[in-house]
Amino acid sequence: MDEKFILSIDQGTTSTRAILFNHKGEPVFKAQKEVTCIFPQSGWVEVDAIQIWLSTIDVINEVLIKSNNTFKNIDSIAITNQRETTVVWDKETGQPVHNAIVWQSRQSASICEKFEDKKEYIHERTGLLINPYFSASKIRFILDHIENGQKRAEKGELLFGTIDTWLLYKLTEGEVHATDVTNASRTMLFNIKDMKWDDDLCKMFNIPKCILPEVKPSSYHFGDCTFFPRNIPICGIAGDQQAALFGQACFEEGELKNTYGTGCFMLLNVGDKIPLSKNGLLTTVAWQIGDKVTYALEGSVFIGGAVIQWLRDEMKLLKEAKDSEKYALEADENHGIYLVPAFVGLGTPYWDDDARGAIFGITRDTNKNHFIRAALESIAYQCKDVFEVMMKDTNMKIKALKVDGGATANKYLLQFQSDILQLKINLPKCLETTALGVAYLSGLCSGYFSSVSEIKSIHSYQATYSPKMKQAVVDKKYEGWIKAVNSTRTFK
Repeated sequence: MDEKFILSIDQGTTSTRAILFNHKGEPVFKAQKEVTCIFPQSGWVEVDAIQIWLSTIDVINEVLIKSNNTFKNIDSIAITNQRETTVVWDKETGQPVHNAIVWQSRQSASICEKFEDKKEYIHERTGLLINPYFSASKIRFILDHIENGQKRAEKGELLFGTIDTWLLYKLTEGEVHATDVTNASRTMLFNIKDMKWDDDLCKMFNIPKCILPEVKPSSYHFGDCTFFPRNIPICGIAGDQQAALFGQACFEEGELKNTYGTGCFMLLNVGDKIPLSKNGLLTTVAWQIGDKVTYALEGSVFIGGAVIQWLRDEMKLLKEAKDSEKYALEADENHGIYLVPAFVGLGTPYWDDDARGAIFGITRDTNKNHFIRAALESIAYQCKDVFEVMMKDTNMKIKALKVDGGATANKYLLQFQSDILQLKINLPKCLETTALGVAYLSGLCSGYFSSVSEIKSIHSYQATYSPKMKQAVVDKKYEGWIKAVNSTRTFK
C-alpha cells in the first residue's frame, strides 16, 4: 500500500486507542485496549503508568496488523491524552516511582488548601483555580510520599510529565522530555501570559524546575519515534479537550464544543485574548501553531459518561451503556427525580471537592427507568451549569454547540441537551474528534495537510438536534436541578 496515514495515539482515562486517519480526516482503522483505574481510598484515582505504556505499544501494533500496514505507511505520529494526570519517573531507569495520579483524583486536596490564600495570584498567572484537579499538587503529593522524593527531584534524578510527556519519552527511548503548551497550561505551574514555566509558582509548590519538560507548540516536530523499527516523526501533541476543539474545526472566536467522555468538557474559542473568568471557568491555552497562540474558556464536569458506567458496573442497572437510551425513553417522565453525580466533588462552576452524590425526588413508583433517565439528564444539567456561566463571562451569542465523545451515541441525551440549553446541537460525521484534532495538528506540521482551510473543507456533520421543549418547562426543570445541587453541597 502506498497510501500514508497519520497515527493518532489517544490515551484516555479508561482506555488507550490508536487510530489511522487518511487525507479526508476519516478514521480508517482503529484499535483499543482498556486501562484499569485504581482506587486506593475514597476520592483517590490512580493508574499504573507502565500499563498505559504497554497498552500504547499493543494498540499501535494491533492497528498496523489490522490495516495490513507498516510504519512505511505512517506520515507522522500524534499524541492526545487525559490532561493533568501526573507521572513521576526515575530518569536513569525510566520506571515510575509512584502510580500515576489521575486528573479526577482528590488525594492532593489538603495540599491545595494550604494555598487557598494564593488563589487570585494563581488564577491571574495560570487561568486556573487552586484545585487538586491540576498537576502541581499531584507532583507535590508524589514527592512527599516516596522515599527522598524532594532530594531526588532536586538532584535531577526524577522527571515529571503528563501522559503525553510520558509516552513521548518512552517512544523516543528517553531522548525527548517535552510537552506542548496545552498540557503545560493545565499543570498550575505554567504562566499563560509569558508562555513559560513560572518561577514563583514552582517555588510556591517547592517543585524543582529541572524535573519539568520543555514546552513546545502543539503542532511541532517533537522528535522521532525510535522505539519501533522505523523512525517516525512525532509532530502533534495536545491535551484531549483542546484537541477536540481543534478536531471540531472551532477555529474562530465564539465557536463552542462539548465533549461527553468520562467527564464533560465545554470549550469556547476566545481567540488571542486571555479573559479571566469571574464565575469558575478556566482560561486555558487552546493550541499554538507557529508563534500564534489561541486561548479558550473551559468548564469541566467531573462525572459525565462515568455516571452511566456507574449504573452499569456498580449498580448493575444496565448490561451495556448503550441500553441507557432505551430505558430512558421507556420512562414516561422523570417525575421530578434529580440525580447529582458528585462522586468526586463538583467541577464548574462550583469547584466543591467535598460534595458527594445524591438522588432526590424518589417515590414509591420510582423504577430503574426513572433512575437511568435522571442519570442521563444529570449530564445535560451539569453542562448547562457550565454554559450559563460561560455566557455571563463573555456575553457572546452562540449559534450552535458542536458535540463529540462516546455519550453522543445516546440520542435521548442529545435531544435533552438541546432542549435544556435551547440551542442547536451539531454532531460531526467523525466522532473521534480528539484523535482527529491532534492528527490535524500533526499533519499541519508534517505537510500532510496544507492548511487550516483544507481542514475546514473536509469537516462535515451527521446530525443536528434542535430544541423542542418550551422555555417555561426548561426553567422549571432547571430550577429543580439547582435545588438538588445546593442540597448536595450543604449535606456534608
